[in-house]
Amino acid sequence: MMMDSLVLRNRSCRSFDEGTPITKEILTDLVDLARRTASGMNKQPLRYRILSDSSEIAAMLQNCRFGSALPGVKLPPENGKPTGFILIFTDKEAASPESLALKDVGIAAQTILLAATELGFGGCMLGSFEPTRLNADFGISSRYVPQLAIALGKPAERALLTDAHDGSLRYYRDAAGNHCVPKRALDEVLI
Repeated sequence: MMMDSLVLRNRSCRSFDEGTPITKEILTDLVDLARRTASGMNKQPLRYRILSDSSEIAAMLQNCRFGSALPGVKLPPENGKPTGFILIFTDKEAASPESLALKDVGIAAQTILLAATELGFGGCMLGSFEPTRLNADFGISSRYVPQLAIALGKPAERALLTDAHDGSLRYYRDAAGNHCVPKRALDEVLI
C-alpha cells in the first residue's frame, strides 16, 4: 500500500541539509493543503505563520528545543538547521472548544508532514517553546495561541524504527549516528 511507505518514511527529522532549502512557495502549498483538512464542528480555528527568512529561522531556533530525550546531543547540529518552519496557532475568536482545536492541530500537522515527506522533505513537530516569546518575536497578536512549530527541510539524517525492548520507548542514536525510534508491537496496542 502506498500510504504504508509514506507513513514509514515520515519520521521526525532533527538534522537538515541547509544546501537544499524548502521554499516559501512549498511551505505555502503545505499550509494550503492543511487548511482543507477536517476540523471539529468545522470551526476552523487554526492559523499559520510561515518562516522562511534566515533571520526568522534563527529567531525561532533561539526559542525551541529539539530532541530533549537525547542528553549531550546538540540538535539541530551546526550546519544542520531547518530551512523553514510552519507555526500553528489557534484563534481565540474561532469559538472552537479546546479539545477539538487541539485535534485539529494534530490533523493539520500530520498532513503537513506527510505532504512534505512525499516531496522529499522532512520535519519535526516541536511543542517545546516559550509561547509568549514566540508571539513577541514575530509580532503576532495574543489573540493567536501558539500550539505547535514544525521545523522543515531536506533530511540530513536517517531515522530507523526499532522494536521496543524492556518497556523502553526512549529514542536514541545508534553507533552509526542513526536516530532510532522504538515502537510497541501490534499485539501491545490492540486492546
